[in-house]
Amino acid sequence: MSMQDKRLLTYAQAIQEALDLCLEKDSGVFVVGEGVPDPKGIFGTTLNLPEKYGKQRVMDMPVSENALTGVCIGAALRGMRPVMTHQRVDFSFLALDQIINNAAKWHFMFGGQADVPLVIRLIIGRGWGQGAQHSQSLQALYAHIPGLKVIMPATPCDAKGMMIAAVQDNNPVICLEHRWLSNISDHVPQGFYEVPLGQAKVIKEGNDVTIVTCSYMTIEAIKACRLLEDQGIYPEVIDLRTIKPMDMRLIRDSVQKTGRLIVADLGWKTGGIAAEVVAGVAEECFSELKEAPRRICLKDIPTPSSPALTKEYYPGAIDIIKSVMESLKKNQSDIDKVLQNVKSEDKPHDVPDSSFTGPF
Repeated sequence: MSMQDKRLLTYAQAIQEALDLCLEKDSGVFVVGEGVPDPKGIFGTTLNLPEKYGKQRVMDMPVSENALTGVCIGAALRGMRPVMTHQRVDFSFLALDQIINNAAKWHFMFGGQADVPLVIRLIIGRGWGQGAQHSQSLQALYAHIPGLKVIMPATPCDAKGMMIAAVQDNNPVICLEHRWLSNISDHVPQGFYEVPLGQAKVIKEGNDVTIVTCSYMTIEAIKACRLLEDQGIYPEVIDLRTIKPMDMRLIRDSVQKTGRLIVADLGWKTGGIAAEVVAGVAEECFSELKEAPRRICLKDIPTPSSPALTKEYYPGAIDIIKSVMESLKKNQSDIDKVLQNVKSEDKPHDVPDSSFTGPF
């Protein structure tokens, strides 16, 4: 990375820069969504864009998700490249008919003669007790649909490059962004660059166990690795980045090296992304496994609002540490020794940091 590229951006700033570059490069790109021109600019991801490009290209939308998704599909079919945002993934339920029955199907149904270059940004993740209808992680639902690509970048660098790649893609891409990632900072290259969709990434090399993660759980896995390495345990961490299509080759290669697999996902356990990873490994390299794979996921209940319940509902670094050490057959005293070094956080469990003041 050159000196000019060594600058820190937050995840939100990286997405804002990606949208800015795409709008500047292609007059057919437009950004639309509930809250796009608001003062907070969807966690800062759309700040300054309405002033720079005007309300004809960066615009708010009425609370008519199905209708506006249809408008964006029509615009995409006519050669434009809409970027549509729902401030919560839950709102996209109101547009499932358009997303699943239209956007995902047109290219196939018309023999490749029709493209739908549409990006739909969906905000996921816990926060402020919003509970069962406003804090869901629904990546498995969208990954199940043929015709949709589904991405979940975890770092600012990937967020920028994958957003640009999604806008350039000729068919629909669902981009799920965890709200707790918004203020995470990292080095982000300047200029227009793409991170290829469909490619996972090894973010930490190791030989003892393979940890497959995505989105915010990647951050939790990195926290866990720091403590595990103090005990001489070296996991290999793979950030999926793209949920559909999934990069099983990289996962397979890692499991063949380590012989152990732990999958940490933000979604529910039953029928989830973690289950898909485990199934793929079982099909492709079952004989390489030294013990049964493990899944770290949400419990199969609706998302709670009470802090007393969310503490037991959301998995994190502690759960990853326990799973790794149990898979390596460590005794309970060794596990307790590592866990006592996990710092307790002096903040509400459901709030990422003091700079997040809501309402979103």
